Amino acid sequence: MVGTVQESKNQLSRIGYNVSLFGAALILLWIGIFKFTPTEAAAIKPLVENHFLTFFVYKIMSVQAVSNLIGAIEIIIALLLIFSAKFAVLKKYAGMGMIVTFLVTLSYLFTTPGMWKVVDGVPVTDFFIIKDLMLLGFGLMIVQNNK
Repeated sequence: MVGTVQESKNQLSRIGYNVSLFGAALILLWIGIFKFTPTEAAAIKPLVENHFLTFFVYKIMSVQAVSNLIGAIEIIIALLLIFSAKFAVLKKYAGMGMIVTFLVTLSYLFTTPGMWKVVDGVPVTDFFIIKDLMLLGFGLMIVQNNK
């Protein structure tokens, strides 16, 4: 009986991990592809140009080229995640890519003017970035549990 309960917990844990893995890959892939559009390139410009690590990129690249580069990085991380399901050695690289990517994107909350507003007495922001908190956590989990 105990073995059966433990096996069920392990199976549920594997299912949860795979949902997180492929869910994160889907989010990164979808958003990465969208970065190749002029709409998204314009939308991320205020974030990128006001950040202490990325402010200079528009001096050397166009708005669309910067967005394309970010999109390519997101797509590469998504592919690393997908292929890490078969090749465990890729998990470490996918996790490190996620950590760097989502630390930077979360920091946009603090470097972009006008990001925070007070609505009905509650501080709010552009919530699309908040998803990166969960993705950062998953990246940390992948790097830590690199089996």
